[in-house]
Amino acid sequence: MSKAEVFELKCAVQEYAWGKKGEDSAVAKLKASVDSNFTINPDAFYAELWMGTHPNGPSICKIPGEEDVPLSEWVKQHPKQLGSEVERYFSGSLPFLFKVLSVRTALSIQAHPNKQHAEQLHIDRPDLYKDPNHKPEMAIALTPFMGLCGFRPIDEVANFLETVEEFRKAVGGEKADSFVAASKTDDKSKHREAMKEAFKSLMERDAAEIKSFLKPLVDRVTGKKTAGEDVSAMEGDLLLKLSSEFPGDRGLFAIYFLNVVHLEPGEAMFLEANLPHAYLSGDCMECMACSDNVVRAGLTPKYLDVQTLLDMLDYTCRPISRTKFLGIESHGNIDITIFNPPVPDFGVSKFEVPEGSTGFLLQAFESASICIIIRGEGEASSKSLKEPLKLRTGTVFFVAADADVSISLEDGQGMLLFRAYAGVF
Repeated sequence: MSKAEVFELKCAVQEYAWGKKGEDSAVAKLKASVDSNFTINPDAFYAELWMGTHPNGPSICKIPGEEDVPLSEWVKQHPKQLGSEVERYFSGSLPFLFKVLSVRTALSIQAHPNKQHAEQLHIDRPDLYKDPNHKPEMAIALTPFMGLCGFRPIDEVANFLETVEEFRKAVGGEKADSFVAASKTDDKSKHREAMKEAFKSLMERDAAEIKSFLKPLVDRVTGKKTAGEDVSAMEGDLLLKLSSEFPGDRGLFAIYFLNVVHLEPGEAMFLEANLPHAYLSGDCMECMACSDNVVRAGLTPKYLDVQTLLDMLDYTCRPISRTKFLGIESHGNIDITIFNPPVPDFGVSKFEVPEGSTGFLLQAFESASICIIIRGEGEASSKSLKEPLKLRTGTVFFVAADADVSISLEDGQGMLLFRAYAGVF
């Protein structure tokens, strides 16, 4: 029986059309820096690095003196290493999937069902909703990152309905008038109902009509842009980006409903159940519950389950400030930021070690964890390791529950490390 508590993981890379190309992809560069058998194809689109037990891309355990096995198999053989609470709460499974994402073009506008809804969808339509789990997600920016998240404050949407004629037509004149009238009240329930009715009208409108409204808008913004005019009041730059990626898609009008969120490196978004969102560009860390349940609204060739989406969405209006998830920061010899969202499936800690530091301690958790080195080199030592584990940019390693790890740094160059774990302890 393996006594390993800390060991390296070999992780899977996923290529999707929205990923960054070749050397532009952080995913590809991280993978290539630790895997001599991985060659970056300049024409491939590298989108995601998966760290975990998901069957579509399980991580492989690299334990000295032992045969390589998928992490899912190792966990099955060593459930106690997850931690007693994690083992009990999640029935001996690792509850999260940790990722690096490199986003070139927009991912679909989507939302995820809550746990109870996910269970019902799986019962009713297992061909579309293949598991009964919820899928909360958190994104932490590695580079400047852009996404859509939650419905805008109602006065912002009302302003677009009054100033962007094509948007008004796509929603429908009567619905637009009702929306603007509701925006002048202080009744939050009326705001949510107006948002639902207007968004529903957009989503249910004939696709040919949508295209007929989009073309003059895109042409108008293009003309203004060419003339050197400021198009920010119409979200012009984003509109043109999305039009080039998904021409004629009704999701282009969603930018007038949803907050456009810009994250600087280290800032985060937590995507709770029923919250409409989309990633648009940039590199990020992502942690999520193990599930594939997605209900899509647009900016995708995939199936749109419109009625399910309209019924489940949270239509609460929220300002940009409420779309960001603030971590708990601790500053000392190293800067630590803890992101613990209100779900039991996962949390993430960011360790930013300045230049000149010789090392630091990853304290023992009551949950197993997965760590990745985004920047830096050094060694990891722990009581179960006969020899220190070499660390460099791209190294991913597993840490069993109740195991602590000492990190020594090479040449005082600093380090950026992210650690994902279950959130039940």
